[in-house]
Amino acid sequence: MRIAQLAPLYESVPPKYYGGTERVVSYLTEALVRQGHEVVLFASGDSVTQAELVQVCRRSLWLDKACADTLAHHVLMMERVFQMASEFDIIHNHSDYLPFSLVRRTFTPTVSTLHGRLDSEDLKPLYEEFSDMPLVSISLAQQEPLPEANWVGNVYHGLPEELYTFQENPGEYLAFLGRISPDKGVHRAIEIAKKVGMPLKIAAKIADKEYYTQVVKPLIDGSFIEYVGEVCEEEKNQFLGNAYALLFPINWPEPFGLCMIEAMACGTPVVARCRGSVPEIVKDGVNGFVIETVGEAVEALLEVPKISRKRCREYFEEHFTDDQMVRNYEKVYQNLVLGAEAGHKVLALR
Repeated sequence: MRIAQLAPLYESVPPKYYGGTERVVSYLTEALVRQGHEVVLFASGDSVTQAELVQVCRRSLWLDKACADTLAHHVLMMERVFQMASEFDIIHNHSDYLPFSLVRRTFTPTVSTLHGRLDSEDLKPLYEEFSDMPLVSISLAQQEPLPEANWVGNVYHGLPEELYTFQENPGEYLAFLGRISPDKGVHRAIEIAKKVGMPLKIAAKIADKEYYTQVVKPLIDGSFIEYVGEVCEEEKNQFLGNAYALLFPINWPEPFGLCMIEAMACGTPVVARCRGSVPEIVKDGVNGFVIETVGEAVEALLEVPKISRKRCREYFEEHFTDDQMVRNYEKVYQNLVLGAEAGHKVLALR
């Protein structure tokens, strides 16, 4: 198939540091190329790929200090993509609802993977209007706020098997990975670490400066509670692999949570709060523990030695590799292409 992949332009594909959606688009794109598909990636100019790259903007918008309007670049990307629509067998959009109006005006099958939360009241009338748009979720929990939407699949994220190294022996610190914002609950991770008496290393992007300055920073002492900043892929491998466990005490309906499967790939158990996708990814007592309160998290951490790190890695290989992800997307693509061909035949008969 000739497939267009439409990435968000905020970060490069793959991102240098933080950037879950762009990272997943990279894994998917490269896996599709390995499968023999002809892939055209619409992304920022500093992206790196084996696919054909169409540079929509010079560099990732969050790194471009000259960029004052990120929406303008995304609108331009949509126009360029749909001018070329007839050249593709399918268009795969990862930029939310931006192309929906254009999708209605093309014969090329288009599918959108939604990567964010969907529980905003603002979104309901939009998805009611565009109830014909084929959508893919990244967890079943993500679908719950919009059960009437046109869900054509649920595809869990996947990582290349060789990307992370299995670490058989646990470390002596707890890890927090992601972004610093109230939703991610880093203050709760600090509380858990202090109660259980284990050091905590925080590798995260500061997404909410006020929250960081007023709530998190006063709790960081540089030794027992340590902020190490953002980490690249290679650093993340060591950071997660050498941890005793990953803390994921979120306070929002997490659509997926990529860091959970990154930890599992290293063999590191996950202790995560029961929100959003967590029960779909963490199998209680197998690759970690699903908890609700700080007290339950402390109890779970005491039970972590009973978790087999080898089984954590195996669970990742069984459920969350890029090969599995690409096979599931291929099924979605094939169904949409066949459906479009059937529709065209009906129109021709008329």
